[in-house]
Amino acid sequence: MKRPYRVIVAKPGLDGHDRGAKTISRALRDAGFEVVYTGLHQSPEQIAEAAVQEDADAVGLSLLSGAHLTLFPRVMSELRDRGLADVVVFGGGVIPAADIVVLKEQGVAAIFTPGSPLRDITRWLADTLDAKEEE
Repeated sequence: MKRPYRVIVAKPGLDGHDRGAKTISRALRDAGFEVVYTGLHQSPEQIAEAAVQEDADAVGLSLLSGAHLTLFPRVMSELRDRGLADVVVFGGGVIPAADIVVLKEQGVAAIFTPGSPLRDITRWLADTLDAKEEE
């Protein structure tokens, strides 16, 4: 990594399962990222505001509730409204392949499903953010 990037990891909506979010937060920290985990039950507005306050380079959304097609775009809209359209948004959870295509078309950079190797996720994020630094 070119520098220690700041990443917000968030659980939007009413989903109360945060094992995945805590696991990815720990893996990102171990890989050298600066990570802020916002906790459970965050609104899109709260997540975007955390990204502003923490000067985030990326936002990782973890969702198991099935509301990803509603909540992910709302988070991205809130980021744009705050001038953070350049923040990399990625996600994880139980998300059907057809919905992954839709989310990527809407600007989500990547979706990682259960069983994705943590090393692959951290490497992808480092490479993606390094490439942005070179732009």
